Amino acid sequence: MELIKSACRALTFGHRLERARPRLYRIAYAWTRHPELADDLTQDVLYRALQKRHQLRDMEALDAWLVRILHCRWCDVLRKRYPDVELDEVVDDPGNAPDRIHSSRELVQSVRDAVSSLPVGQRTVLTLVDLEGFSYQTVAELLGLPIGTVMSRLSRARRQLKDLLADLAETELGAADSHDKPGRQLRRVV
Repeated sequence: MELIKSACRALTFGHRLERARPRLYRIAYAWTRHPELADDLTQDVLYRALQKRHQLRDMEALDAWLVRILHCRWCDVLRKRYPDVELDEVVDDPGNAPDRIHSSRELVQSVRDAVSSLPVGQRTVLTLVDLEGFSYQTVAELLGLPIGTVMSRLSRARRQLKDLLADLAETELGAADSHDKPGRQLRRVV
């Protein structure tokens, strides 16, 4: 019986972590203004939370606990980046550099174009789940679809979007690096 209770707690914990992910990413992005770093921090927080879940005594405090972990990880990044500066004095503003703004706008437009090229059903589900944070169940209810259809469309949309953006990245990296670093290739994360 204790094994069943433990399994239920672990399952509940996993679901709560999954629901906290978008918020953690939004917070991390607001702090870092760098999408890849925000994603890395979010992944690290979730990983650490899974490793240290036994330290959480009250599940109602999960969100605060996760944000504390995120804050600690962000401070660690800043300490590595600026070892001789007090954290309160750090002005880390990579998002306002002119080349970064231009690059960011191009990236946003490329992602928008890729999402727009998806079939309407896939685009609708992807937008509701991945961009707006609705659960599969909520999307199924909103669209009047079986949850399996929502999951299937989302899976196909993500796969197609990943392929479209990877092809774009390979093209851009190939053009940018062809003269400077021959043989360098983009690795795909599966």
